[in-house]
Amino acid sequence: MAHGLIKFQLNKFKNSFNKFYFNNLVYMNKFEDFKIKKQLKNAISDIGLLKPTPIQKVSYSNILAGSDFVGIAQTGTGKTLAYLLPILQDLKFSDQPHPRVLILVPTRELVIQIVEEVEKLIPFMSVRVTGVYGGSNNINRQKIAVRQGIDIVIGTPRRLYDLALSNTLRLKSIKKLVIDEVDIMLDFGYKTQLKNIFEILPTKRQNILFSATMTNYINELMNDFLINPIKKTISISGTPLDTIEQECYAVTNFYTKVNLLNHLLKNKEEHNKVLIFVGTKSNADILTEILYFSDEISVIHAKKEQNYRTKSIEKFENGESRILIATDVVSRGIDINKISTVISFDTPFYPENYIHRIGRTGRAEQKGKAILFYTDKEVTLKKDIEELMDYAIPIIEFPEEVEVSNQLSHQEKIDLQEPYERLDEDTTVEIKPITQEKLAKNKREKTEKKSYKKRIKEKYKKPLRRGDKIQNRKSKKKK
Repeated sequence: MAHGLIKFQLNKFKNSFNKFYFNNLVYMNKFEDFKIKKQLKNAISDIGLLKPTPIQKVSYSNILAGSDFVGIAQTGTGKTLAYLLPILQDLKFSDQPHPRVLILVPTRELVIQIVEEVEKLIPFMSVRVTGVYGGSNNINRQKIAVRQGIDIVIGTPRRLYDLALSNTLRLKSIKKLVIDEVDIMLDFGYKTQLKNIFEILPTKRQNILFSATMTNYINELMNDFLINPIKKTISISGTPLDTIEQECYAVTNFYTKVNLLNHLLKNKEEHNKVLIFVGTKSNADILTEILYFSDEISVIHAKKEQNYRTKSIEKFENGESRILIATDVVSRGIDINKISTVISFDTPFYPENYIHRIGRTGRAEQKGKAILFYTDKEVTLKKDIEELMDYAIPIIEFPEEVEVSNQLSHQEKIDLQEPYERLDEDTTVEIKPITQEKLAKNKREKTEKKSYKKRIKEKYKKPLRRGDKIQNRKSKKKK
């Protein structure tokens, strides 16, 4: 009887909670419907935000409740604000020097971007925020900022771990950990740094993960470090935004891609703000030199200094540069509105990177176009992308007016070199050990190593009687 009553009460509570949650989700059509303190509401109003996105709706209450949370949503749907709002709502004033919120991101550009987003939301609040990221000229400045006391620290894993090891940054007061762009952390080789950071963080904390795609690495993190996480998926993993029109061109080689790119960029009305992704730093530099529109181009990649990269993004954002050439390493920090076209000059090796690339356009419900170039060698990579999206990218016929070049890039020449002779399966090959003739100095026979005491004893012999060492020396000279 008692068991049945308890079960009835639990079902009643569950139904009422679901009804409450559903009603709140349905009626949270404006930020005014959120339970947000006045200071945050004023900041949101000044920014001009009116309607929350779906990921912001489902994240707010769950993160505010203190649960571990995993949010999967398309790039460009407002994931940053989805975790910043509940964190700032819950953050109380404190003058303690050590940070209480840690946000980890993969790139320097993303650190700078999120710091700017936080600063937009806290003009009426007493919240201290700083960003830490790699670079030879900024570590002392970052150390000074950390020592002055902070509430929120945003950083890349390597720099943050270095500061923690040097005891400049103390993480003992961290209450909330956010990992943004989790899916790319493994691609950038941050898995070890993340585990190291987890070991020095307090075990009692709230963990918040956000990503555009669901990968095995995210599942590992959920199983190893999260406690009963709430997972909310706004779209199927790998699904691009509906506002993005996609198309692709089959191209023979690198320099034919260059010719096609020059042809497309002539249409300045359609392609008025173009982001071009390449696979390597050298390709980025080559394109910058040989494209017809050199005076309209900015470039960013990992070898460029931070100041140069920041200025390049600023020029692209304010319209001084119509074209920005970038590598995937820095693509995560590019959050610029009204990008008309994203061109993947090189097909990305990881299909998830394609989702993040094209997510730079079609943001905030605006229309955008994504164009992919692929060679015969990149067909498999294109198929992986289409399999992830469950969508076949429409192929556009190669324009007749574009010249098909016979010139090959340095890498294409290497790929065309004569391959090694293939052996039949039944062929046996005798493998001989590799030997190397010793140098003359190494041919000497090894002598037994003697202790100092033994060498002295052999040199001076044992005295004939106590105090007769001089006599021993004389007898040695006679010999």
